[in-house]
Amino acid sequence: MNWWPISKVSCIEKKSIGTFNYESLIKLILNKFFFILFFSFITQAVVNGQAAIYKTNTCTNNFKSEAPLEVITATSRKMEGAINADELTFAFTLQVRSFEGFNNGLQQQHFYENYLETDKYPTATFSGKIIEHVNLKIPGTYTIRAKGQLTIHGRSKERIIKTDIISTGDQLKAKSSFIVPLVDHQIEVPRIVNQKIAQEISVQVQGTFQLEGKS
Repeated sequence: MNWWPISKVSCIEKKSIGTFNYESLIKLILNKFFFILFFSFITQAVVNGQAAIYKTNTCTNNFKSEAPLEVITATSRKMEGAINADELTFAFTLQVRSFEGFNNGLQQQHFYENYLETDKYPTATFSGKIIEHVNLKIPGTYTIRAKGQLTIHGRSKERIIKTDIISTGDQLKAKSSFIVPLVDHQIEVPRIVNQKIAQEISVQVQGTFQLEGKS
C-alpha cells in the first residue's frame, strides 16, 4: 500500500485557507482508513465464502452515570458490528456523537466537547476474539466472554466482557452489561462537577445480528 499521500499531508504546516483546515483533513483520512481496516476481515471473508458473518448496524448502547448529585443517562442506537462465527472474532464501532438523552443540551455539549473530546476522538471501538469454543451457527443459548481492546477517548484497554447470545442459526441476539472506569481511558472530570459525574459508567449493549446472505 502506498502511504505517500497521507505522509505528504501530515507534513504540511497547519494552516487554514478560508474555512478549510488541513488538520481536519488529516483526521478525516485517518478515521476513514481505520474504518476500512476495521471491517476488512469481514468483507474479505464474505467475498471468499470462508466464514459465516453476522452483522448489525442498529445495536443499542445505553450508559448511566450515577453520581451523588446527579444521574445521567443516554442512548445510541447506531452501533455497528460484526461477529465471525467461524473464526470467533468480532468488531464493533460507535460514533460517540450518536448518543442522545442527557438532562439538558448543555450537559450533552460538555459530554461531547469537554469529556469525550469527540472532535479528536469521534469513534469508540471494541474488537477481539471470543474465548469459548462455541458454534454460534447452531441454534441455542450461549454465555461467552468477549476478549479484546476497548478504545474510548483514543485510549485502549484490554477487557473481557461477559455476553449472553441467543442463536436461531440465521440470527444472533446478544446482550451484555459492564462498567467503564473513566481512568482507564484518561477521561478527566473537572473537580467542580465531580459530584455530578460518576467515575465508573454503567454500560448496557444489546443487538440483533443477521447472517450475511439471509434476510
